[in-house]
Amino acid sequence: MQVYSITFAVRNLNQLIQIHMTNEKQLAVKMALDLWHSRVKAADEIFDAITDEQLMQEVAPGRNRAIYLLGHLTAVNDKMLPLLNFEQQAYPQLDDIFLTKPDKAVAELPSAKDLRAYWKSSNAKLAAHFAKMQPEQWFEKHSSVSAEDFAKEPHRNRLNIVLGRTNHLSSHVGQLAFLKKK
Repeated sequence: MQVYSITFAVRNLNQLIQIHMTNEKQLAVKMALDLWHSRVKAADEIFDAITDEQLMQEVAPGRNRAIYLLGHLTAVNDKMLPLLNFEQQAYPQLDDIFLTKPDKAVAELPSAKDLRAYWKSSNAKLAAHFAKMQPEQWFEKHSSVSAEDFAKEPHRNRLNIVLGRTNHLSSHVGQLAFLKKK
């Protein structure tokens, strides 16, 4: 009878630990995704508020133009799709212009209208994929890390990609905020 009670207690304790860990993972994922969505919303508000003419302005003297930042952020978000094992990039043509080369290195950019549409589309795709994921899936490896490296460094997971890209997005949203004041 005593062995049964101990076994039952250990099993219940393990279940409680699993529930607690799942709740903590759910909370961590919710916090990260809420922050991501708030930064995308902040960028949307800026991109929606500025004119095509303002997009051609530098955010500060000698700095990137807003159109370059729009293309850059769109290309980064688009590359998240395969990195997070969701789907292939929709706009790989943006990589060379906005990820490889600096602003003003390419004479002809995609139109502001097209870049705005690509931005909205890439964010909608990410949001749709994010909504389908279970908390545990966020702690799986992303596509740029090998299984061997992931076993040694489990922090190189899908959630960490979103955290890093959120930080990146926040930095550029801060730069774009200068345009709203002009």
